[in-house]
Amino acid sequence: MNIRIEKTTAPKAKPTDESALGFGKVFTDHMFIMEYDTGMGWHDARIVPYGEISLSPAAMVFHYGQEIFEGMKAYRTPDGEIQFFRPEENFKRLNQSAERLVIPELPVEDALQALHALVEVDKDWVPHNDGASLYIRPFIIAVDPFLGVRPGDKYLFMIILSPSGAYYSTGLNPVDIYVETNYVRAVKGGMGYTKTGGNYAASLAGQDEAHKQNYSQVLWLDGVERKYIEEVGAMNIMFIIDNEVVTPELQGSILPGITRKSVLELCKKWGMKVSERRISIQEVSDAYDAGKLQEVFGTGTAAVISPVGHLKWGDKVMEINGNKIGAISQKLYDTMTGMQYGKLADEMGWIVKLNG
Repeated sequence: MNIRIEKTTAPKAKPTDESALGFGKVFTDHMFIMEYDTGMGWHDARIVPYGEISLSPAAMVFHYGQEIFEGMKAYRTPDGEIQFFRPEENFKRLNQSAERLVIPELPVEDALQALHALVEVDKDWVPHNDGASLYIRPFIIAVDPFLGVRPGDKYLFMIILSPSGAYYSTGLNPVDIYVETNYVRAVKGGMGYTKTGGNYAASLAGQDEAHKQNYSQVLWLDGVERKYIEEVGAMNIMFIIDNEVVTPELQGSILPGITRKSVLELCKKWGMKVSERRISIQEVSDAYDAGKLQEVFGTGTAAVISPVGHLKWGDKVMEINGNKIGAISQKLYDTMTGMQYGKLADEMGWIVKLNG
């Protein structure tokens, strides 16, 4: 794939205080764009100065939601090298989302080439602070100016970059999670396993209710029986019950997280018992009452590992591990971030060096 590069003539001032970056607020100097037209395929790959794009008010993405995205990071190691964590898995998942939303497949090798080319151009934006990273947002949108319900004929694939601060600026503190029992996020046969905006829009009502009750995240139950655990709004969820790692199985209604997959692979490597199966909120509650619920944690790109301190189901509030991070959660966090930032050897073959 030939990528045309047009560098900015007016580079932005880079943030001087990386501890105050936050998330998703600052963007780098450049972005990647490639177009798709039926009959032509993907074409006109280019890196251009970051800026606004022009779309018709009738662009199909605005009216029918035909869009997908991914989220990944670039990390700077102590010796200054830049590396990614399993980026091929993200682009494979992008194509799984594309298939469900009838968006043309994007060759994984082309997506990886675009990723490396863009980060190479903006590599000086990769933060140096421990825990900070360059967040990477690839996405595809349908842009046909047409008010009719059908798959688009014209698409944009873009990648934008945002330097982001450490997720845990004050330490790896447990979060409080509210179990949603009124709304549902997804059902088997729907789009729950895809990374598309509609899933996140569907989660906002539950998220709003959680915040009203002073809980930071929502734990979703299945959309049919309202009793089986699915995922947290921005993370997959795992439980350690009687020394067994249990997580909801992938049945088409939850996102197949890259971090989730990596955690399960690490736990198996460490000789732990791992189960991917249906697990009800009642089973979790019973395990808590029996003193067998040892740890609960979320997994995702942003937090990597997010320990859960309190789980609220109806009127019942379960305090997990004394509202402290558990030993397994800590070990997983230390191991994965150690590999990502080049402080631990990559024994799993997950790290990809920039242009490596």
